[in-house]
Amino acid sequence: MQGLNQVSSRTKRSLLVPPMFVPENQRPPFPRIIGKVSSNAQEDHTFRLTGKGADEDPKGVFSINKYTGEVAVSRPLDREVIPFYRLQVSTIDMGGRLVEGPVDLEVSVIDQNDNRPIFKEQRYAGEVLEGSPTGTTVMTMTAADADDPNTDNAVLRYNILRQSPDKPSPNMFYIDSDRGDILTVISPKLLDRETLPTTTYELEIVAKDMAGSEVGLTGTATATITITDRNDHAPEFTHSLFKATVDEGSIGVVVNLTIDDRDDPATGAWRAVYSIISGDPNHSFEINTNPDNNEGMLTVIKPLDYESTDLNTLLIRVENEDPLVPEVAYGPSSTATVQVTVLDVNEGPIFYPDPMRVTKRENLPVGSFVGMLNATDPDNRQVQSIRFAVLKDPAGWLTVNPVKGTVNTSATLDRESPYVDNNQYTALVVATDNGSPPATGTGTLIITLEDENDNAPYVHPSVVRVCEDAKDMNVFVVGGRDKDIHPNTAPFKIELGKQLGLEKTWKASRLNTTHSQIMLLHNLKRANYNLPLVVTDSGVPPLSNNTEIKVQVCTCKKNRMDCSSASSVHTNLLTLLVFSHLLTGLQI
Repeated sequence: MQGLNQVSSRTKRSLLVPPMFVPENQRPPFPRIIGKVSSNAQEDHTFRLTGKGADEDPKGVFSINKYTGEVAVSRPLDREVIPFYRLQVSTIDMGGRLVEGPVDLEVSVIDQNDNRPIFKEQRYAGEVLEGSPTGTTVMTMTAADADDPNTDNAVLRYNILRQSPDKPSPNMFYIDSDRGDILTVISPKLLDRETLPTTTYELEIVAKDMAGSEVGLTGTATATITITDRNDHAPEFTHSLFKATVDEGSIGVVVNLTIDDRDDPATGAWRAVYSIISGDPNHSFEINTNPDNNEGMLTVIKPLDYESTDLNTLLIRVENEDPLVPEVAYGPSSTATVQVTVLDVNEGPIFYPDPMRVTKRENLPVGSFVGMLNATDPDNRQVQSIRFAVLKDPAGWLTVNPVKGTVNTSATLDRESPYVDNNQYTALVVATDNGSPPATGTGTLIITLEDENDNAPYVHPSVVRVCEDAKDMNVFVVGGRDKDIHPNTAPFKIELGKQLGLEKTWKASRLNTTHSQIMLLHNLKRANYNLPLVVTDSGVPPLSNNTEIKVQVCTCKKNRMDCSSASSVHTNLLTLLVFSHLLTGLQI
């Protein structure tokens, strides 16, 4: 029975902890009673308050009367710092033992309108294309309010305080009071960048809380709106006719074409693109845009000829990089005529053909005819005379009749001259007219020289070696050479000279068309000998050359050749033996 009474007693115990509310920003005096908790416990007990705001940071914000259960706040609260507190209430007996609880105590901080609306930026930038329809959204500006979003304290309304400049209307724009969207009010026709007093407008925007009521707090920011350009103006030439002059034969810019375009500079709606419509069949001109001033630079890229035409009439068109808007088209002012007058310049005579090629035999008699120069003056609208002269004659072989242009020899033509390259001799000639000032033209004369057999052949090498003992290395090879060309060269005939008795000591044998073998027939004393030879080419008539070669007779032992008496270095005998049997190109 006693146990049942104890259970009944515990069930009657309960803590009553109602939620409590505290306005933020209260003024002293403190502490202020904000509510009361109660207990049904029969025995003696005291109340205890724990948790954040009581015995935990922030400590001491709330307290409880341990006897009455009254809860008090000790200082002003800030909802924007801590909007809600959750504490624990319990009861303990006189011995400190827990009797009831803990039970949560919820304290809500009631919002006060103590925060102004704040825009994220102080200045906002937006753009709207000129001619945009009424109601076009330009930009959106929104502010934030730190107050309770569930109250009017954070409900914002937007308004335009001021527009600068206020022309053509002080109400060119409208802002949606709820969303902060800025829209155009002005008609598309008046929203014309080229006629508005400025292309940039400033709006002072205000955001007010308390749903815009008179007691609401406000915040402001500035919106800068730029009226951007569209290509609604075609470029127009400042003149319908431009004139220019240019010297024939020259290139470069001859005239700058100027235009007007009311669109925004440095945009594709303003930048010009020029083209030549007609009047340039030979593609002698081109036109480019000057990036600094948008002018068209008409340039001659192929030299003009006064004698062909002295006046060029071009039709030029100008367009924009960006296409025009549909309601605008290019008109007659977007084309212009350019007249380019070509000025006559005295031009130098022109040789034809150039180069002039002739073929002559070498060794022609001095004064022989070489060729007739031909030059014409391109200034066919003038009557001018031409005189000829030699400009460059490396060997000094030529003379030119200044009036007739006939070229004759003044010295013997020599195909073997160092001034002749690959059988060709090159000279430069000049023609000068009698214009004012005189003009000159140069031409090239190339003479191909045919060979004559005017160079006797010679023997190579000029020094050879044999062993003094005819049983050893007793053979050497010599070849014929000639400055002439075929058929005045090989085959060569190489023979012993006509000295009496040579055939008893030496024997000459032909190896091929260019070389012969000379053999020592008996022993000779070590010394240097001059061996007479006769070499003959195959020209018509043939040329012969009586010449001598030096034969060094050396001592040969154990494949070594000692020619010290002839101031010779030692030479490997085996190498000479092999070398003596070569048929062509041999040099000792």
